[in-house]
Amino acid sequence: MRVCIGFALAFAGPAFAQDLPVDAGGDSFTIGVGVATVPRYEGADSNTIVPAAAIRGRYKAVEFSTVGTTLYVDLVPANAGGFDFILGPVAHVTLNRTSRKRTRDPQIVALGKIDTAIEVGADIGISKTGVITSAYDRLSFDIAITHDVANTHDSLIVTPTLSYGTPLSTKAYVGIIASANYVGRGYARTYFGVRPVQSSTSGLPVFTPGKGFKDVNLGALANVSLTGNLTRGLSLFAIGNYSRLLDDFGRSPAVRDRNQWLGSVGLAYTF
Repeated sequence: MRVCIGFALAFAGPAFAQDLPVDAGGDSFTIGVGVATVPRYEGADSNTIVPAAAIRGRYKAVEFSTVGTTLYVDLVPANAGGFDFILGPVAHVTLNRTSRKRTRDPQIVALGKIDTAIEVGADIGISKTGVITSAYDRLSFDIAITHDVANTHDSLIVTPTLSYGTPLSTKAYVGIIASANYVGRGYARTYFGVRPVQSSTSGLPVFTPGKGFKDVNLGALANVSLTGNLTRGLSLFAIGNYSRLLDDFGRSPAVRDRNQWLGSVGLAYTF
């Protein structure tokens, strides 16, 4: 089960893997809305403000959530405590450089608009409840493996994630997360490469990156209940994430800044 942080993490992929407390006795549903600041494209040196929206919930022991433009479903029923296994399908939509207006940078725009990528696959992992601070904190590790089925970059993405979250009270919750993204050659060349024809139109040098670890990410979340408690009612959330592009990905002439920042604030209602 994953934290809903809305469109804020659209460029970060499946970042947050820590679930917030939910009512262990039955079904639940959360909807969140807010605003986010995200890079204009992957590797941009400026951000833009976008709407943030997300859902998460549980129905008949099946948990689901959205993280940015990613949907996760966990088919393994959660235990009241101890170890939990995570297993289920995952689907992600990559919108990187699909809009010339958002991209804005003339040289990057000259590289050409990229079609929307649709990546589908599976998420598998394990979590432990009651680790350090209380019987309710949680440590999780999972790996999401997806492949583009829209033939945009036609390659694999592997995302290992380690996260920890703990309630500070019945009304406050904090979490931290570390993750990385390994991408195939097709992804690298689609979003970070510069072909000869693109070089002539953009003025950027030809660049042919290889597959490998694209980035590492570190994020934090805070959630405070405004009515009721964290399992029911209205709450305020704030999220921040730092990402650093690695190796060929950071050296690409299509990258203006290998350090990427994003964040989101908003309200969520759980019932």
